Amino acid sequence: GFLSAIGHPFPKMIFNHGRKKRTWNYLEFEEEENKQLADSMASLAYLVFVQGIHIDQLPMVLSPLYLLQFNMGHIEVFLQRTEESVISKGLELLENSLLRIEDNSLLYQYLEIKSFLTVPQRKKSLAMLQLYINKLDSQGKYTLFRCLLNTSNHSGVEAFIIQNIKNQIDMSLKRTRNNKWFTGPQLISLLDLVLFLPEGAETDLLQNSDRIMASLNLLRYLVIKDNENDNQTGLWTELGNIENNFLKPLHIGLNMSKAHYEAEIKNSQEAQKSKDLCSITVSGEEIPNMPPEMQLK
Repeated sequence: GFLSAIGHPFPKMIFNHGRKKRTWNYLEFEEEENKQLADSMASLAYLVFVQGIHIDQLPMVLSPLYLLQFNMGHIEVFLQRTEESVISKGLELLENSLLRIEDNSLLYQYLEIKSFLTVPQRKKSLAMLQLYINKLDSQGKYTLFRCLLNTSNHSGVEAFIIQNIKNQIDMSLKRTRNNKWFTGPQLISLLDLVLFLPEGAETDLLQNSDRIMASLNLLRYLVIKDNENDNQTGLWTELGNIENNFLKPLHIGLNMSKAHYEAEIKNSQEAQKSKDLCSITVSGEEIPNMPPEMQLK
């Protein structure tokens, strides 16, 4: 209401048409103004599209895809902040924008817009990521999966993506006409990123346990569901590579981990025998040593 009263038509303001560029003598002033404007416009978009304030004044002909594309920049502004309350506004705006769109209708070309790839990399809400995945078409899902497997560096997020890949393969195998993105050569290229240990046998198995268990679950599913004679997924022609690049390094890594923990147990037992245990003092009071059984556990 205030914006309209001072002569700025509301629809024109929300879509930021005809903005005049102010030139400052000092670059930092201009950068600060741009940041404040981005924050302000993102907040305005939240009030309009999530809270519904004056949304009836916007043109009704705007498509859901256009509104999603328009709001992605604002969503990214919210998600770059650290305050939980601000991040939640970004996720609400993303949810509001996605719910307007039909499943499997968001074309893969939208991923060429920078913010469409950067927004899902936030780890704050897997629920929003799942909603985002559901809206993308097959090629978009495939592209996003590849991107996140390469960039997330988070075992839980990667496990989540691998589970989604399994779901897409399952749907493809149940259809009379296979989805080319989740069978054959395209799938094998994706599996190269899934059935893989980041640092070979030296990979920290505990740190990467979510991802490794999801990968093994997917491999087990493929062996059971895809008949060797049909070989719809292409798995059976790649078993040799999977053995060398994933299963053998995993086997070596498990043996190394087992040897490491056995050595830790032996050291603990020897320390108990010698009773050469260090004590810990907090605020002048000595804390009792951990019982041997607890240390071994």
